[in-house]
Amino acid sequence: MSHSFNRYTTISALDIGSSKVCCLIAKISRDNKINIIGYGYNASKGIKNGIITDINQATLSVCNAVESAEQMANERINNVIINVSGEKITSSIKESTIAINRNRPINDIDINKVMDKGRNKINVENNELIHSLITGYRVDLGEELKDPHNMYGENLSVKILLGLTPEVQYKNLATVVENAHLEISDKAFSAYASGLSCLVDDEKELGATIIDIGGGSTNIATFRNGYPIYFSSIGVGGNNITNDIAWGLTTSSSHAERLKTLHGCAFLTSKDKEENINVYPVGEEDDTLIKQVPKSDLINIIAPRVEEMFELIGHKLNEHGLKDVSSHRVVLTGGCAQLSGIREVAMMILDKQVRIGRPRNILNLPEKLYNPEFSTAVGLLLYSNMPCEKKPRKILHKTINSDNKFAQIMDWLKQSF
Repeated sequence: MSHSFNRYTTISALDIGSSKVCCLIAKISRDNKINIIGYGYNASKGIKNGIITDINQATLSVCNAVESAEQMANERINNVIINVSGEKITSSIKESTIAINRNRPINDIDINKVMDKGRNKINVENNELIHSLITGYRVDLGEELKDPHNMYGENLSVKILLGLTPEVQYKNLATVVENAHLEISDKAFSAYASGLSCLVDDEKELGATIIDIGGGSTNIATFRNGYPIYFSSIGVGGNNITNDIAWGLTTSSSHAERLKTLHGCAFLTSKDKEENINVYPVGEEDDTLIKQVPKSDLINIIAPRVEEMFELIGHKLNEHGLKDVSSHRVVLTGGCAQLSGIREVAMMILDKQVRIGRPRNILNLPEKLYNPEFSTAVGLLLYSNMPCEKKPRKILHKTINSDNKFAQIMDWLKQSF
């Protein structure tokens, strides 16, 4: 984003999730230091699995979070960077190659030319283009490079990572933001933003996957050589575990969430059969009607869902050729990453080194925000402080099939002759 010549520039981030909506307001100094001056969050309504299901309810959730942040910051905001999540986000790599003058070193003209060729007329097929990121260059099909300036060769190639989400889903999300009287200044995938806030530089260089376990979906971003190289998601998140508990123990969703938070664990131990927990039957609030069940009953509901989650993630990593790369690390973040034992289950199923990620790449972060559930919101602020992505000049939203093309030719002939 472009900064003014004022000493500070105000930026704001809006994390719209299935379990909560969070707004952060920050000041950026001229030396690019971010200082958070206000934040607000509340339970989200009208959002399920990262998808807007009720425009009015979702708008109210956004307005409440923004108002709380504005009151703390004592400042009004008009523009926000938003996150994009959900089980249908996808990514693909587009490559392009140009011939270059072998008698002179590679310069900006060559780099801009190969970038423009790669980004020319990108076909997104009824998707919204969220990201268009350079992931690396090659000279004469050699080793991957971050910067090919001043090298000699005959051919220059570039890889561009495209991040996509269904166009109709994005339109609903944008409508909610607009109904809250805000403009979208930029957008980023949730897992990409979380990676910016949680991963250290060595992890992004050597290779790491950030797994952001939200309420309605789990979003995935893989980094290597300092860049994201893969985006994906699965339609399983913390709310699925809560719903399983509610059904399995015949209790309300709010009490099921409380049981998950206080007593939940991703694997069973021998002591769990000996310990009892209190469960309120659904619709009952009388303490005399509380039933006691073994803690093992709760764990036996949670564990299969957590195992299923990481098996699905393992399939995603396998599709991208990352399942058997032993040096590849995994970082878990998001609200559900705080579930006891989840790290150990991830290590067992994914067969990788795993740690829990908290937002860490902003100095003087308020203690309340030093929590995995705020990784995306903090990462959006960091994303806003990065160089702007160069988007393609022309985006095609539909593929013209041969029948349509033939019909167009026939119409032209009828009109012309």
